[in-house]
Amino acid sequence: TMSTAPKAVVFHTSTSSTELDCNDDDIVLITHTKSGANCVLKKFGAHVLSYQTAAGKPLIMLSKDAIMDGSAAIRGGIPLCFPQFGQPDKSYLQHGFLRRNKWTVVEGSEFDTDDAAGIKLELELKDVTVARGDGTWGNDTKLNCKCILTVSIDDKSMTNTLEMQNLGTEAFDFQVLLHTYYLVAMGKALDHELCNVKGFEGYMVDDKVSGETYTLGSDPVTIPDVIIDRVYTPPDGTIDLNLTIAAGVDNLVELTANGDVDGTKVPVSGVVWNPHKIKAEAMGDFGSDQYNDMICVEPGLLSNVPQLKGGKTATFTQVMTSI
Repeated sequence: TMSTAPKAVVFHTSTSSTELDCNDDDIVLITHTKSGANCVLKKFGAHVLSYQTAAGKPLIMLSKDAIMDGSAAIRGGIPLCFPQFGQPDKSYLQHGFLRRNKWTVVEGSEFDTDDAAGIKLELELKDVTVARGDGTWGNDTKLNCKCILTVSIDDKSMTNTLEMQNLGTEAFDFQVLLHTYYLVAMGKALDHELCNVKGFEGYMVDDKVSGETYTLGSDPVTIPDVIIDRVYTPPDGTIDLNLTIAAGVDNLVELTANGDVDGTKVPVSGVVWNPHKIKAEAMGDFGSDQYNDMICVEPGLLSNVPQLKGGKTATFTQVMTSI
């Protein structure tokens, strides 16, 4: 029989997907030959669009209306947020500039062994043409940085590591976050039994919708009957993030995340977001009913992050495993 070339397929729901053109220079397809697991990336934004386990289970959701031509950030997948999450610094764009610029594949970085397959992409500040703003990171800034994203997959897990290097002499403040959109199987995002997040117990909650702050008890996090946008900050002594995400029918994901600044570990926060109906309808690049098919669980270094000094490196890693 003739072998067919692997396909770059991205998933919008459990039952709807789109095949992307593997000959498009902007598309990177990683296939783990040993297991059959695969991952689709776009060089624009170093944006993971899809990860499918060896068993054929898609873990990542891409909006069916995502803008894919580079004129805007891509809705869905794993947007990279750096050097800020949200827009605490109004001098440049929300979530920073990584997701709005085209990255380069690191030469010779592709690998495909029995254990895993993967690739590295890089972006240096001098090559950032969009979203720098006119202040902190504008063209006249004394600051300088380079980011390297490593994506590695095996039969049932994907690892995303962002390395942030300060190439300059001046220290800078930063936040970093992986804005992951998990695909909720069979559209069950609002079903509290089938879609929930465990592992935030004891974390401080900052509810951006209601304005409330409180300490989370023992209940899992579920999507309420309105938009959910909550930041979970770890209690003293908790450093790494360890969550279990129930993402619909027969779809459990274990998420771990850790980060460090120049070798010193930093406590990892998490954000849970779902736009719900009204916000979904208002977003032009998102299907009005697609809030049923996703939950964003976003690990990041958000508070009390030490400055990154000149010549030093920070790293941030998440590992998602289908269990």
